[in-house]
Formats: sequence, structure tokens, C-alpha cells
Amino acid sequence: MADVSITAANVVKGSDAVVVTRLAGAAITAGQTVYEDPNDSNKFKLCDADAGTATARTTRGIALNNAALNQPLVVQTGGRITIGGTVVAGTVYVQSDTPGGIMPSADLEAGDYVTVLGIGVSATEIDVLIHASGVAAA
Repeated sequence: MADVSITAANVVKGSDAVVVTRLAGAAITAGQTVYEDPNDSNKFKLCDADAGTATARTTRGIALNNAALNQPLVVQTGGRITIGGTVVAGTVYVQSDTPGGIMPSADLEAGDYVTVLGIGVSATEIDVLIHASGVAAA
């Protein structure tokens, strides 16, 4: 699978960004995808398309800053984001089976739970439109 190669320093929220702030439940880097862990005070942790639980497979958003454990983390849940890597306009991007990763939907493999993260709108931007299907790719 070919995850988008992200440079954390180049991740920037768009003017229409929808964001939430919570504590990080692990070390997280800008550009990584996260979920909220209800068993740990809803702290953000790295999301994974083939994690063992539905909660850990349900992406909440994309980190906008680096954060260590128990430090504040700002997460974009909607709107355009400059992702800090190269993307393709018109391509659907999904949660990767690499914790925190983002990949093109064409790279989904059997058993990966499909969560649409958004659509590429330029060579550097994704329009974040998260939809967790709850269904594994065949």
C-alpha cells in the first residue's frame, strides 16, 4: 500500500476547516489520522483500518499539530486541508491500515474497513469529508 508521504511541518488547515481539540492518548504527528477512545477520556489515538475494534477503525479527523501523550491536539474533522504531501485531484482518500496513515482508495485490500477521509482537490489539498462505512473491503 502506498500511503501519502506527509511532511508534518507542511500540514495546514484551510479557511473552512472544522476543528476539535482534545488530549492526545499517544504521540501523534501532524497529518496522522486519529480516533477518539471512549475508554480513555476520549483522548485521540492513531486510527487503523484493520484494527481489532470498531472504535479504533473509526476515524474522527486529521491531526493539525504534533502532540505527545496527554498534550493538546487539534484535529480537523471537515473542510479543506493542505495535507503536507502530494495528492491527486479527484482521488478518494481513505484510512490506511498503517496506524495514522492516509492512502488512495485504490490501495484498499481485503479486510480493510473502509473509511472515506476526503477527496483530493489539488496536488496538495484534500477536502475532508469523513464517512466511516463500518464495512470491510472484499
